[in-house]
Formats: sequence, structure tokens, C-alpha cells
Amino acid sequence: MGAYCSHARITHMSRLLISAAHKSSGKTTVSIGLCAAFRARGTQVQPFKKGPDYIDPMWLSVASGRPCRNLDFFMMGQDEIVAEFQRHSAGADLSLIEGNKGLYDGLNLDGSNSNAALARLLHAPVVLVIDARGMTRGIAPLILGYQAFDRNINIAGVILNNLGGARHESKLRAVIEHYTDVPVIGAVHHDKRLEIVERHLGLMPSNEAEAATLRVNEIGEVVGAQVDLDKLLEIAATAPQLPEPAGGPHLNPLPQAGEEAEVSLCDAKSTVRIGWAKDQAFGFYYADDLDALRAAGAELVPLDTLHDPHLPEVDGLFIGGGFPELFMSELEANVTLREEIGHAIENGMPVYAECGGLMYLARSLTWHGEKHNMVGVIPGDVVMHEKPVGRGYIRLNETGANPWPAPTGPSPVPEVRGHEFHYSSLDNLDTSELKYAYEVKRGHGIDGHHDGIVYKNLLATYAHLRSLGAYNWAARFVAFVRSKAQEAEQPVDGNARRHDRAA
Repeated sequence: MGAYCSHARITHMSRLLISAAHKSSGKTTVSIGLCAAFRARGTQVQPFKKGPDYIDPMWLSVASGRPCRNLDFFMMGQDEIVAEFQRHSAGADLSLIEGNKGLYDGLNLDGSNSNAALARLLHAPVVLVIDARGMTRGIAPLILGYQAFDRNINIAGVILNNLGGARHESKLRAVIEHYTDVPVIGAVHHDKRLEIVERHLGLMPSNEAEAATLRVNEIGEVVGAQVDLDKLLEIAATAPQLPEPAGGPHLNPLPQAGEEAEVSLCDAKSTVRIGWAKDQAFGFYYADDLDALRAAGAELVPLDTLHDPHLPEVDGLFIGGGFPELFMSELEANVTLREEIGHAIENGMPVYAECGGLMYLARSLTWHGEKHNMVGVIPGDVVMHEKPVGRGYIRLNETGANPWPAPTGPSPVPEVRGHEFHYSSLDNLDTSELKYAYEVKRGHGIDGHHDGIVYKNLLATYAHLRSLGAYNWAARFVAFVRSKAQEAEQPVDGNARRHDRAA
């Protein structure tokens, strides 16, 4: 039974998995609308997103008022998925899981990492969003086929999307009622108010939309008026009870934003301050990674790379992914901050940068023929391309050059799993003083063979990692930052100092 045991406590959580017949059916917009509509009537919704994704979770977080969590078969074991789902669903009236792509789509031929597999693992009823543009009678065999393909999946209802009008809706409802036993839970008509501007990596990040909350509320009003929310709650309540996985460190509550880590996890005296690039250019962070950093004893200090003129007094720096190419002129214009970050790295400040962060730390960034200067500690030039350079899951092996010491013990560091989504390449790279933290076994990384540039105490990578049970990068990074901060506090010529902008 794996992590389950005979005396496991039984819990009940109302839950739904929102999926689709195929990609671009509108399930993300519908999911955002449902979260907003439920929240508006006082229902506490905990959103989840299947697979690797930053942008959809941003919108789902805004809509629900709770951090969206990612569930990913590639980077998480099944027991870990169940444990994370139950932990974050606690206290919510409804857990809503948005799938990725189509219901039966996935990496493996056997469907073991598909949306359907996740629904089966969590015993979650499925509501299928169907883009019904141009469809009438043909919708019946589509639904029947999805039911017949896997009888263990409970397709408990459908939400019709992109309808042409009341007459179109009436025809579809009549066809579905006549030929199938699947109830129509909602019918969302084509409406320009439901459109969210798309970018090359997906939906526009909510941290860039000045009116994100207003847009989400509007989507909630439109979707909520055309979907039977009470019926959805009834379906969600039919989900069977789940046994709670056996206890383990990954089940301990983690501090949320604004909370301090438990004293038992880290003595308050050893708390370190880590700058956290959080602005329009950099916004790609997993909520569980931020939780793990706090749990390890980090105080996250927000940093606006576009507007803050100085680097705050911090012991380390974390720069995640985002769209720096859209703000490269503003990033270049903030000269003092770029210079202070560069000086801090040269003087040994521990820094972790993922994808967009790597781009920011390079010598220059070029897009659409425009070239702008960046921080310059990575001796290479970033160039944006029209097509993806690296996209999808990635497998890495550590080379031993990672500045963060591996956990002590007889077991070797496991294979590192992550994902990459970048349209840029790092050109003209001078590797004379660089080392690589990873060998790429699957994916592209920096050059198809290596990833994770190591320069002094900087680790910059195209790979996006997640701090999970198999590879807790957050704890390693915080421990490294702490060790360097303690070294810096040792008297030097009679003076103790901390890494800061003057370092």
C-alpha cells in the first residue's frame, strides 16, 4: 500500500478535476471563472494545477485567494501527490484541479501520467470542458468515446464552451441528453470578456496585468452566470473518502507568506535574509518552493529589479523565471541595482537564478534586434528566438560542482528532475572560468549537454526545479547561504559585515 497504513485517518474532501477533450478548449479560463465565482459567494476553493506551469497558477491564485499548488507525476511520487493534495486541501470547501492538455494526454503511452491518471489517483470526478464551436450532433460520439475509453474515470459532467448563442446551446443540450447520460453543468457562450492576452509561453502572467483582479472578477461573473455552481458542488461532494498518507516530514505544515518558520525547523538566530526578485519581469515561482525556503529558515525579502535602486541588506539572492525580455530596457536603466548585484556576486554572495534570472545575469539580452546590457557576471550574451530552444521535462545529474554541498550520507544525490521553457540561447559564452553543476540527460539546458553555470557562489540554470521530497534544493540553498553568512560575520580587520550592496 506504499505510504498508506491500516490505521490511517480517513478524510473527506470535495474535489473536482477540470479537464478538456484537447488543448486550447478554454478550460483555464473556465477554471479561473469557477474559482472566482465560488469565492464571490463565500466558498473557499483550493486550486491545483497538473504538471509544470507558472502562469495558469498565477491566475488561479488571484481568482481563489489561495496559492495554487502543482501536482506533477514526473517530479513527484504518487504518495507525495496524495500527501500534498490533502495537506493543502485542508480547510477548503472545494479543491479544484485544472488539468493540462486533454484528459487522456500525457508523456507515456499507457497514460500513467495523464490527467485521467491523476483523477484516478485522487478519486476525483471529472468535469469535461468542450469547445463546441461548430459542433451539434457530433458532440455525442465525442462524449461517449471519452466515457468508453476508460470506464474507471468518472466523467460526471460537461461544460460547453464557446457557444454561438442560445439556439446552438439548445441543440447541444438536446443531443447530449438524448444520446448520453452525462449532465450538462454549464454552457458558456463566446464572449470577448473571457479572453486573456496570450504570450509565447501561454497566458499572460497575472503579475503583469495591472487590472488582474478586475479581469478575474469579470470572468467569474460571466462563467458563474452560465454554470450551475450548486450542481458542481454536488458532484464534488460525491468524491469518496481518501485515506491520509502515513506521517512524514513532508506532511508538516509549512509557513505561508508573511509567517516565520517554526523554531523547531530552524533556530531564529540562524534565520537568513534572501532577496527574492518579485516584479513584472520575474514572477515564476512555485508556492511550495517558497514554503520550503521559509521552512528552512529563510526570510524572503522582495526585490523589484525594475524600480528598486539598491540591493537590500541580504545574505543571498533568488531570481526566478519570467519575461525579462519584455522589460529589458527598464532592467538596463536600473544601473545602480545591476552594479550592486554584480559586485555582490563577485564578492561571494550566494545567488540562485533560474531561466529568466540567468538571462538577467548575462552580459546582454537581445530581442527583435534590440540589445540591452544586463548584470554581466555571466560572460555570455542572451539572444531570443522565435521558436523554443528548450521546452519540456529535463533530467540532470550533478557533476559535483554545485556550490551547495550535497546532504551527508551514503546515498548519492538522486537524479535531478525539472522542466525548461525558454526561447533564448546563451551565445558567445566564455567558459574559461565557469563550471557546470549538471550534465543534461534529457532536455537542452545551456548547450544540450550542460546546465547550471557555477561562478563563485552563483548557480544559474535554464532548468526550473521544485523543492520536493526527492530533491530538496531549498534546504540545501538556505544551508549554504547560512554558512556563508556565518563566515561573513567573522571579524575581518576588527569588523564583521554582512553581504550587502557595498560588499
